[in-house]
Amino acid sequence: MEIVEQRQPDLLGNGLRILKSVGQSFLGTLKTITSDRLGALGLILLVGFALVALFAPWLAPYKPFDVMYRANGAVLRLDPPSSAHWLGTNNIGYDVFSQLILGFPTAFAVGGLSALGSVLIGTNVGLISGYFGGWVDQILMRLTDVCFGIPFLPFALILLAVAGSSLQNVILVIVLFLWRTTARVVRSQTLSLKERPFILAARAAGASHLRIIYLHIGPNVLPLTFLYVALGVASGVLLEAALSFLGFGDPLTPTWGQMLNGAFASGATRQAWWWVLPPGIALSLFVIATYMVTRAYEEVINPRLRERY
Repeated sequence: MEIVEQRQPDLLGNGLRILKSVGQSFLGTLKTITSDRLGALGLILLVGFALVALFAPWLAPYKPFDVMYRANGAVLRLDPPSSAHWLGTNNIGYDVFSQLILGFPTAFAVGGLSALGSVLIGTNVGLISGYFGGWVDQILMRLTDVCFGIPFLPFALILLAVAGSSLQNVILVIVLFLWRTTARVVRSQTLSLKERPFILAARAAGASHLRIIYLHIGPNVLPLTFLYVALGVASGVLLEAALSFLGFGDPLTPTWGQMLNGAFASGATRQAWWWVLPPGIALSLFVIATYMVTRAYEEVINPRLRERY
């Protein structure tokens, strides 16, 4: 009983110290980002986008694929903005504003899941390759080289044509494309870290390979992986928009790329500005805001980039 009573305060104290350390790190990162004007602006935009995505089902006045009709029963095709339809309608009669708003959660889902999936794969490949070296490193890096040699669009179009253009398959294609760079960067960082004194001390203490990889080296590459998560969000949204624009997106899910594809395919890019500009502006602002935050976050992992006045 005495041993248990002595351990409980230690566990509680360690947990509190870890939470305090994580909290201080988060606050320090947030302070660094907000101290940069562009970083603060990008963060404000992303928070605003996130709020729109969270409340999108209540903000959209209509369902994305509901056809609008006039009083005489005719379909409301390419109707300009009005009090009933703030951004008008498209050539089929869908409300453009509703589709635009409901594209926000799709953008966050695609960007977040593709970034997390690619970073998870890339980080594990880089850690294992860099730590073990030898034939393990050769196999994993040659596999990475092969993946670097595969062009994205032909690979994505063939895979989606065979497997189907569902949103899940689009995310899978993006994940299989984005993990390569993360793997290379994490491997180079691991090669440096595994020769540090604290890793040699962990080996001398009898720590297992998995413990060294994920408890000693892993936390030291996390700031770098977080950077690639932010980059992956922007890349994932852009790649999904590109695939949807080419007609290989999920036809049952409203996305900004799908809206642009519909406008281009119908030949309404010049006459229906209310159909083309809103998704294009939303896509551009989302990507720009993400890169603004990413640029400011780089100062956290590389303090030499901080401007001194």
